[in-house]
Amino acid sequence: MPLIHGFDPPERFVTGTVGEPGQRTFFLQARSGARITSVSLEKQQVAALSERIDQLLDEVMSSDSTQSVIPAVAPLGLEDSDPLEQPIEEEFRAGTMTLSWDPDDERVVIEVFPYTEAAVVSPDQLDEELTEPEPDEVFLVRIDAGSARAFVKRAAQVLEAGRPTCPFCGNPIDPEGHLCVRANGFRRRDPGVS
Repeated sequence: MPLIHGFDPPERFVTGTVGEPGQRTFFLQARSGARITSVSLEKQQVAALSERIDQLLDEVMSSDSTQSVIPAVAPLGLEDSDPLEQPIEEEFRAGTMTLSWDPDDERVVIEVFPYTEAAVVSPDQLDEELTEPEPDEVFLVRIDAGSARAFVKRAAQVLEAGRPTCPFCGNPIDPEGHLCVRANGFRRRDPGVS
């Protein structure tokens, strides 16, 4: 039986970062009372999770079976721009994540499982019958649609707060610039940095 870090619903559920752009560590964090759970994850996982939550809510919104109103954007009172709760103590690094809609109590259900080497499949194993080991723990969060839209909005702000993107090659620009492959190796600088 895995250890369940469950929040149904949390008082707060956000994504945030620690560190400078280019060196940031991303976290999912939930809080209920004095209990805080923080899970580290990759920037791409934050982007994928927030995009999928938005898609899920759009699908539920257009469904005839939903009884309550699903907001199209984050409700004003639910916006959260505060920093992550301190101290940040990482429970585990995120691996597999699942997302679903519970129609009974109309909540978005997010499950985050720890990263394990056993879950990584090499190309020569694609045809094999593989069983993923039972996880030791799971981060389980159940939130209403308004809170989910607020999570998505904050995630977009967190993702955009990173390094600016080079308009020529699309790669991130560090404060000291970067060698742009599209500019034949000339160093490009962020126009906002003097």
